Amino acid sequence: MSAPGIAVIGGVDTHTDIHQAAVIDSVGRHLDTKSFETTSAGYEQLLAWLRAQGEVIAVGMEGTGAYGAELARFLTARGIAVVEVDRPDRRARRAQGKSDPIDAYAAATAVLSGRASGTPKSRNGIVEAIRALRVVRKSAVKARTQTINQIRPAGDLTDPAFAAKTALRRLARRYQALQQEIKEADADLAPLVTRAAPSLVALPGVGIETAGQLLITAGDNPDRLRSETSFAHLCAAAPIPASSGRTNRHRINRGGDRHANSALYTIVLVRMQYDPRTRDYVARRTAEGMSTKDVMRCLKRFVAREVYRHLKTAGAPAPTPAT
Repeated sequence: MSAPGIAVIGGVDTHTDIHQAAVIDSVGRHLDTKSFETTSAGYEQLLAWLRAQGEVIAVGMEGTGAYGAELARFLTARGIAVVEVDRPDRRARRAQGKSDPIDAYAAATAVLSGRASGTPKSRNGIVEAIRALRVVRKSAVKARTQTINQIRPAGDLTDPAFAAKTALRRLARRYQALQQEIKEADADLAPLVTRAAPSLVALPGVGIETAGQLLITAGDNPDRLRSETSFAHLCAAAPIPASSGRTNRHRINRGGDRHANSALYTIVLVRMQYDPRTRDYVARRTAEGMSTKDVMRCLKRFVAREVYRHLKTAGAPAPTPAT
């Protein structure tokens, strides 16, 4: 039961073993702070503690996609609105100090002020399955790259020749094993990504890998993205004003999800080489005096807008198997 007549907002600073919670009232006054274990019993205690403070309007939380993912699901399932809160920048932390209670209060205050308004990813459908498979694939790709880099700089094999040749043979076998692991991951991912967003995969320049990353960025509940502009900001593809004096221009946004931005960059590169419409656009804007960097920025913004329309119908939770 909630305490009568008091509207409160919670904030949580998430960690591996302990979550620090804080509560403020509707005018921002600090009411209380307390830590809870990251267990089922701890989540129940945290929720009971919040409701004992008053009527819980919302809970702001850092790390909803990492340490706080399970707590976010727990609270959402029990009717509590969870708001995703970005970590304060370094300037704010220098001014306010750093501690778990301070961060928990800051998360609650961010919700009250409106600075934080994002909806966490639901992580309960086919996109979460794609994300789990891509984590393993990504680590295999990284290990394969490291292996091939070790093979190349072998240098003079005559000193000592036998040891160098043995090392090369072992590295080559490891490379082949990683290559096979990546192929198996691709075979698993292709039908899942195609099922989750068939129209997205059909777009020019979009492959299984880039589509998978963009699905993960949007999450299993892409309706949390209120507009294509918000998706562009999430992908670091929204233009940033960089005008000065008589110069009127924009620059590339270096924030947001860099993996999503890399996916857009890959799509743009493919289209610049193979898509006639994109090649005509590049030629026209180049003739107008626009730099290649600015042309690619514009193209990434266009691709983000196009992708968003297809993501809005993707990522529905997978059907529950019949028992």
